[in-house]
Formats: sequence, structure tokens, C-alpha cells
Amino acid sequence: MARGALTAGVHGADAVEENAAVPAPRLEAVHGDITAQDTDAVVNAANAALAGGGGVDGAIHRAAGAADLHAACAALGGCDPGDAKATPGFALPARWIIHTVGPVWAGGGRGEPDVLASCYRRSLEVAGGLGARSVAFPAISTGVYGYPAAQAAEVAVAALRAVDTEVALARLVAFDTATYDLYRSLLGT
Repeated sequence: MARGALTAGVHGADAVEENAAVPAPRLEAVHGDITAQDTDAVVNAANAALAGGGGVDGAIHRAAGAADLHAACAALGGCDPGDAKATPGFALPARWIIHTVGPVWAGGGRGEPDVLASCYRRSLEVAGGLGARSVAFPAISTGVYGYPAAQAAEVAVAALRAVDTEVALARLVAFDTATYDLYRSLLGT
């Protein structure tokens, strides 16, 4: 049944709203290393082949244990942009890694904001399905995929604020001070 759906008692009285207590997660921003986060899950800004690479993806593969993570990713058969898939966290403090493929920036007219928002939503859906209560996110698509940092931060915060999830905490992890300042401004902290 959909969140907020009403169900009625046997005689049509005493309607009760089901799942009313499922809020958006609490959002926080930190300046740090995504691979060192003590959350239940961390999100990897992956490529479609889930084959590892540079930036966040490379750092997560190295820190988790490249051989184990490569094998787990290969078994998933890739991932479409805007979707998310999970593997164990292996040597990371996080129990799980949620791999998501962000959009390559092409000027903003090819659906990039929708695909990026889907990355955040789907990552929380996958994390919630695993029972994760806390998830750390990098700045998805802002590296080699070229998404402008300010626009990406706006999409991230809006998407996370709008999602209904059992995940209690969504942590936005900024590798650099400029991104951290963007997150703090958007969160009002």
C-alpha cells in the first residue's frame, strides 16, 4: 500500500493512515573521505560496467579490496544510469556499498537532473531494502562526468528531502571545501 494510504475499519469508521511515520532521512554534510565513513552503507559513483575507475570509484575499490569488489561487481552485470545495485563493503567500515551510475553532463538538456535525482532515490531504496539506517553519499557525477557542483548539490539535497525511506540518515560527504560549503549552504547549517 502506498505511503499515506488510508485504510478503513470493518464498518468504514476509524480510518488509519498507514506508514505515516516514514519521513525523509535526516541530512548532514561532512568534509571527509567517503571510504572512511562509519555509516551502514556508502554510495559509489560508479561507471555502467561497475568496473572500477578513478575518483570516488577508484578510491572505494582500493579501500574495500579491489579483487573482492571487482568480483562482486562483475556478478551484478553492470548498472544503468540512475539505477543502483549493492555489494558487500568488504574492508570498508560500511557494511554495504551501493553502486550508482550518474549522468554525464551534456549541458543539462538531456535529462541529467532527473537521472541524478534517481541515483539518490534508488540508492536509498536499495539501502533501505538491505536494512541500512545510515548512508553516505559522494558528490555523484561532479568529477570526470562533469556535472556542475552547485547544480549537482541542489539536485542531491532536493532528491534526498523528497524521498520516503526507512533510512534515518543521509550523509553528504564532500571531498573538497567548496562542495562542503555548497552542502552546508543548502542545508542551512
